[in-house]
Amino acid sequence: MDFSVLALRSAIASSSLTSEALVRECLARIRRLNPVVNAFSQVFEEEALEEARACDREAAQGHLRGPLHGIPMGVKDLFFVADRLCQRGSAAYKRFAPKATAPIVQRMIDAGSIMIGKTTTTEMGWSGSGHSEFYGPTRNPWNPELTSGGSSSGSGAALAARMVPFTLGSDGGGSVRIPAAFCGVFAMKGSLGRVPTWPWSATEMLSHAGPMSVSAKDSALLFNIAKGPDPRDHQALPDDGTDYTDPRPIRTLRVGFAPSLFGFAVVPEVDRVIREAVATLSGALDLDIRPVLLDWQDPIRIFETLWVAGRGVAYGAEADLSAFGSGFRGLVEASARYDLADYLSAAKARADFAGSVHALFEDIDLLLLPTVPVEPFAADREAPEGFSSPSEVLAWTGWTPFTYPFNLSGNPAASLPAGLTVNGLPVGLQVVGRRHADALVMAFCQQAEDHLFHNKIPPLVVAGDKAGRGTASNPTAEISSWNSTGEHS
Repeated sequence: MDFSVLALRSAIASSSLTSEALVRECLARIRRLNPVVNAFSQVFEEEALEEARACDREAAQGHLRGPLHGIPMGVKDLFFVADRLCQRGSAAYKRFAPKATAPIVQRMIDAGSIMIGKTTTTEMGWSGSGHSEFYGPTRNPWNPELTSGGSSSGSGAALAARMVPFTLGSDGGGSVRIPAAFCGVFAMKGSLGRVPTWPWSATEMLSHAGPMSVSAKDSALLFNIAKGPDPRDHQALPDDGTDYTDPRPIRTLRVGFAPSLFGFAVVPEVDRVIREAVATLSGALDLDIRPVLLDWQDPIRIFETLWVAGRGVAYGAEADLSAFGSGFRGLVEASARYDLADYLSAAKARADFAGSVHALFEDIDLLLLPTVPVEPFAADREAPEGFSSPSEVLAWTGWTPFTYPFNLSGNPAASLPAGLTVNGLPVGLQVVGRRHADALVMAFCQQAEDHLFHNKIPPLVVAGDKAGRGTASNPTAEISSWNSTGEHS
């Protein structure tokens, strides 16, 4: 089955596929693969099937709820959904169920999508790996010994494993782009405020919400639905009035190519895949590619101050920190070293750094660089073995120096699957645009993807499909760890 959102939308609209059949297919795949990759923390089996049947009845009467009618989605377990557990990857929120729904989730539901479950995340989304002391590690479908990346861990892994057609994620320092790169799927962090976020975050100046999908073409449709203001988010941008799915010819674009930033060593295989992808695109599209050597200083101290101090103040008031995992608890404890002067100094430095980024786009239209300079590493680690970080608290920032800078600047930044290493692992090409040029980034990625990764599927998934497992007609045998309520102890 083609798990493209666009293909499924057409199939349901033409009555060649029912929503119930699609939901059953997704559930069967989750039953087979979730015990391997640990992408879903909660699965709403009966509710999803009931909603699918309702969609089918409405479709039979000629009524479609919207462009996502009857298409299932996975939702990162940081997003509020009314009366559903939002455990946030933390024992401290094991039984927390909000009373309202986040804007991005509600917009997908209003467009007809069916929430099939919640996907795993690191605790409060604090780190860039897929390791969780609460859920256990989320694993990479390309090699389950390795990490999916995070913090939208389950959202990336579920997509790569073709458990669902699309997912929702959030990105405060790279958290949709990192798992997209490691898992070989597409994700774009829009300009700050392009997709409204709620509830309030202590790192609101860094935080973005957005869809993740197997292709940029699917994400273009999903962004059309997700973008636009919401009164609950004071940072939300007006709708830019652009249809991201509209195919538009790309005039000659001035494209900067930075093989690295801040002198960071990119592992040879990642470097090879990125350079080959850029060369391919140079020959296939109308691009004026120019190497750029940026003299920016690594803004890790700025990011660390805002990230650690903000979250520490927000959660440090908790009377009992023992319910938090060791990593997040260490972050909260480290926040005590910062005072208001440190925070304000970081806020000013952030503005200065963002100005440097914006100045770059006076001379270019897009910037290409690796999303992550390393290959996926062991699933139970926060960083590759032997890696050091300039941050004393955030080990994951030592291997993600190319993602968090664009959270500080608020630029749109996408991770586009570029190819595979000799180890058979995906590599992401990061595409960054000037602030508010989300439509250009998305248009470029839609054209570029036709020449690169070609929607490759992990062997784990291909083997199961060839064996006839994980399909609606032949679901897997009993899996003892299956738990549709998502209760963690």
